[in-house]
Amino acid sequence: MEQAGQTRIIRAEDVAVMGVTEILRHIPRIYASYRKLVASIKRDRPDIAILIDFPDVNFRLAKHLARAGVPVVWFVSPQLWAWKRSRLRWVQQRVDKMLVIFPFEEEFYRERGVDAEFVGHPLAELPLPTSTREDYATANALDPAKTWVALLPGSRWKEIRANLPALHELAMSDLITSSAFYTMADGPDITVPTNPAALTHYEFLLPVASTIDPAKLRAYIHELNAEHLKYFGPEAATLRLTLVPDAREALHHARASVVASGTATVQAAIIGNPFVVVYRVSSLTFALAKKLVQYPPEFRARRDTSGNLPISMVNLIAQQRLVPELLQSNFTAANVASALAPLLADSPDRDRQLTGLARIREKLLASAIPGATAISRVADTVLDLLSAP
Repeated sequence: MEQAGQTRIIRAEDVAVMGVTEILRHIPRIYASYRKLVASIKRDRPDIAILIDFPDVNFRLAKHLARAGVPVVWFVSPQLWAWKRSRLRWVQQRVDKMLVIFPFEEEFYRERGVDAEFVGHPLAELPLPTSTREDYATANALDPAKTWVALLPGSRWKEIRANLPALHELAMSDLITSSAFYTMADGPDITVPTNPAALTHYEFLLPVASTIDPAKLRAYIHELNAEHLKYFGPEAATLRLTLVPDAREALHHARASVVASGTATVQAAIIGNPFVVVYRVSSLTFALAKKLVQYPPEFRARRDTSGNLPISMVNLIAQQRLVPELLQSNFTAANVASALAPLLADSPDRDRQLTGLARIREKLLASAIPGATAISRVADTVLDLLSAP
């Protein structure tokens, strides 16, 4: 947008703050930036507004834009189909066109009186990585003869702290090979692999998100190494947990993966890498989420044996539990190993998931206009609205 001539009133990166205490400390600056944006709307009265995601701020901006008579296009819908359904009236009142990136969202909005259009998902249009397995192995000091498993614990530090310990335990204990039932989390009764040769069969790839400091991540892994080696012995150090720079390449080359719920699950689906979804939050947060998240009837979302609704976007698009989900207390190294093992083998489970992921990718492309992309369709919608009488 800036390259096309946009004048930036406020830089999003200057007001991007995470953490309760950090937000409280920066409230004066954040609110001053918001007031500056509102003042620019009233002063300049733009011909059109394009709001992208970021609902907590954009709903408020949309109110001021609607009052000023400025047409509003919203790209990347807030997940009102999952929770905060009361905000739907704000969409109906303040948004002229909702452009969505998931196919089921178009029907959800249209049935509720909102002019919505599915334009495709930008990630689905990216070309697949082109590096060969040998080149990738050389670049990252990997053994191409081994089976590679990608581990994606999340892109926020809080997610890393919650999700990585169990994934690190999975790698250190090599539960996939040993099928050990007891692990370090089960107390004194521990069964560990007894065959050192088995400990060299897999290599685990850990992509480092751009939001994570690699040095801080290495230090945390060092802490986990010290803790887990107490249980699994020094021979477990022969296991490889390798930091790599790009999630898409890791997913492209890995045999299968373990992915924290979020955008990375969409990446894995688009690339066609079989995976298991994992996630862990505080007990209070999870309890509140179970009460607040309610899908509309057309989703046909069934709860699992623990009473949990599906959380992976892939399962919501597929309208079935295509990929396994391990949440909260069900997210253990042993359970991940059990769910992952069939996906690493030439099995019906792997074939079924590969077929389903290919369908997901097609649904996310789904452009009726040859050569059009999600972004070009957004641009065309904006130009159409600008030229409307």
